[in-house]
Amino acid sequence: MKQRMEAGGLAVGMIVRLMRGVEIAAIAKSAGFDCLYIDLEHCSFSLETVSQICMTATALGITPLVRVPGLNAADIGRTLEAGAQGVILPHLETRADAVALVDAAKFPPMGNRSLLGPNPHTLFRVGPAAETMQAMNDATLVTGMIESVTAVANADDIAAVDGLDMLLIGTNDLCNSLGVPGQLDHPQVREAYEHVAAACRRHGKRLGVGGLNSRPELAKEMIALGASYVSAGSDTGFLMSAATATAKTFR
Repeated sequence: MKQRMEAGGLAVGMIVRLMRGVEIAAIAKSAGFDCLYIDLEHCSFSLETVSQICMTATALGITPLVRVPGLNAADIGRTLEAGAQGVILPHLETRADAVALVDAAKFPPMGNRSLLGPNPHTLFRVGPAAETMQAMNDATLVTGMIESVTAVANADDIAAVDGLDMLLIGTNDLCNSLGVPGQLDHPQVREAYEHVAAACRRHGKRLGVGGLNSRPELAKEMIALGASYVSAGSDTGFLMSAATATAKTFR
């Protein structure tokens, strides 16, 4: 996924909140998604479940990401050691938050993440420490979510932080922060999109967007602004939508 975006391609992701079985990775792969991200901010999955899904996804060639509940270095480190190829931090507000996120997710010299010897990312092989840390730093996608008026105002300072790969706009919470809940195409929301997109362009960071799966035309506008990642919906939403449509055909 990271290489796809760096090459100018678009990555499309599925959010996982409901299905605890590793089969969800195969479904996401077969459906054509580039990645899945497990949303620990809004679900109760155990770390064991996260690890099993992440390792299965990697084996199938689909990138596993995890949205962690908050800015906790221990949680971020354990999530990555469990097999996640990237972490997404919700409610990132300031440059200091971004620096702390990179510090927790990246190995020295970029950060201060503790080095585990055998790990899922190396198929439990142990190699030279310096080479291993560099390779894992290069492969790990570090993302901060822009979800508030404060975060939008600080977008330029946030995007300037080395080691932060992507800014992901969380549209629903951003609408709430702006005082226009549910108004995904409100002028203030559009202005925020453009402001964050410009910050990403200035600092060479990837732009992502979530919360627009009900408005694909808006997602396409974001892609035109430079978004290289789109969250296309969740397992819960997909199941409810298909189940509801099917039930209606028999009424």
